[in-house]
Amino acid sequence: MGRPATRGPALIDCILPAEVVAVETDEDVAGELFATEQAALGHAVERRRREFTTGRMCARQAFLRLGVAPLAVGAGRDGAPSWPAGLLGSITHCSGYRACAVARAAEVRAVGIDAEPHAALPGGVLRAIAGPEERRWVSRLQRVEPEVHWDRILFSAKESLYKALYPLGARRMGFDDAIVTVEPSTGVFHARLLTGGVVLRDRELSGCSGRWLTPGGLVLTAVTLS
Repeated sequence: MGRPATRGPALIDCILPAEVVAVETDEDVAGELFATEQAALGHAVERRRREFTTGRMCARQAFLRLGVAPLAVGAGRDGAPSWPAGLLGSITHCSGYRACAVARAAEVRAVGIDAEPHAALPGGVLRAIAGPEERRWVSRLQRVEPEVHWDRILFSAKESLYKALYPLGARRMGFDDAIVTVEPSTGVFHARLLTGGVVLRDRELSGCSGRWLTPGGLVLTAVTLS
């Protein structure tokens, strides 16, 4: 890719609805930041600056595909992207992959995406991010399909879930705030929320579903609420 891909489907498009526009790249790209974006970077190290800039350049291209002029995407105190009025989205990056997904707030209530290398989690991480029920299905599926890193899919699913739900609840969720199960044959995962505070259409959300994909050495996950 080398620059934000603006033609043809993005890899992550396969797990996003048509209302969401995604732009991706396989390496960092340069570009001019708005003043508010520069301020959000502060004294960030060079790696963080490259990731931040690439994410914003992907966002610029996604805005254009939505018919919106390029706008600043700042960052809150917690580092989460601060989207322009009427728009929402999610940004992700891992080694060899960066992407941004955006949508109009009138069409989509929330979106969260995550990218990870398709590799086993480091030792001890699974126990830190998964409860007993989740560890059981990871272990079972790992025996049946050992070529798939189900522990990494679980980790990524929770990351995309939290990215989608955090703006709705204004509270940073922990890995133990939801129980996730994966359907290995359909590319779907389901999340059951264990804590309240996330409200959708005047109702407290008890759970939701997302989608996952493992293309070319990556794990991609997405949660979209319409």
